Amino acid sequence: MIKETLLTLQFLFASPAEWSCLAKNIYFEARNQSTAGQIAVSHVVLNRVKSNRYPNTICGVVEQGLTSRWWKKEHGKTVMLKNKCQFSWYCDGLSDEPKEPTTWRNALVVAKDAYTLWNLGTDISEGSMWYHAQNVRPKWRHDFSYVARIDDHLFYRTKNYKKANKELTSSK
Repeated sequence: MIKETLLTLQFLFASPAEWSCLAKNIYFEARNQSTAGQIAVSHVVLNRVKSNRYPNTICGVVEQGLTSRWWKKEHGKTVMLKNKCQFSWYCDGLSDEPKEPTTWRNALVVAKDAYTLWNLGTDISEGSMWYHAQNVRPKWRHDFSYVARIDDHLFYRTKNYKKANKELTSSK
């Protein structure tokens, strides 16, 4: 309950950076999907924020990935390792600035709508914390329970979801 209250307050008074992180994830992961698909991708991020397994901010979840120790040691700069992030667009070596203004504005609206729905108890990803495009077959998919296909994405949650959900969110 405390975590949910904090998430509500976080979004009521969220920094533009937090909104931007969720909207960028929609834009780069699901801009060609239906509104339901975009909301489901957002709900995965929010489910991760709620979980003890992941960072407790939206940007922390979206930007999570491995960094180069060498760059940090030699140059004092944090540099993401290419293709070693939770969400592939964040460390693919390409620009993270949206190029399509109309699509970007839509992603901002969907981010707020997705959060509102999630906060009201509607999670169309049904507790999912992982997804992948239907055209790939990651090895990790066998470690989780398949939930649903929404557009081009397949969604997964922990096995024994109800028990695991309680354990993952009880002390965060």
